Amino acid sequence: MPQQVDLENKLVTPDRIAELAIDDSELLQELLNGVGPQTQKSTRRENCSQSLIFMAETWPEVLLPHWDYFFQLFKCQNGFSKYVAIYVIASLTKADRTCRFKNNLDDYFALLDDRSVMVASHAALNAAKIAQACPALETEIVRRLLQVDHTQHDPGHLALLKAYVIDSLEVLFPASDLKTEIMQFVAAQINSESPKTRKLVNAFQKKWKI
Repeated sequence: MPQQVDLENKLVTPDRIAELAIDDSELLQELLNGVGPQTQKSTRRENCSQSLIFMAETWPEVLLPHWDYFFQLFKCQNGFSKYVAIYVIASLTKADRTCRFKNNLDDYFALLDDRSVMVASHAALNAAKIAQACPALETEIVRRLLQVDHTQHDPGHLALLKAYVIDSLEVLFPASDLKTEIMQFVAAQINSESPKTRKLVNAFQKKWKI
């Protein structure tokens, strides 16, 4: 029997909500609606967001049928909705044996040019997770990350975004066919105006003895 869950209660834990939603289609639909682009109460949005992210990581098979819904969120105007969709899709890709992500590659990497640097950064950060789940796409994903200079971000935001790109490239570097290109990209950021990016460049070069 479906249980009543108060999604506007800060004391309800996301893992418990996710567990209940596995067998409660009405609650699951509430969670999906709760990360939509429409105006939401902050507690409801937070509970729904965290529950779906937890569910995607722990029980991805429950959310795989809703793959298209999360990709549709990439095209909305709400950055918080996009943020949740990024994390959910990255987790679902690991569980999707058909690697349907290849059909949505352009939609995902369009997020690197999102007006919200938060959205763009987390899309870059999760790209490594997706590449590891879909090895056949790894080289293309690295190429997309290396093209970040083609985005329309202002210099300050672009400098910060590159920190998240380097984070992903560092994960993919050992097995990549594009090691030279990655090393050149990282080296070019040595004098970045972003302290975070400079720190990652130094760590990358030290680790790989460049």
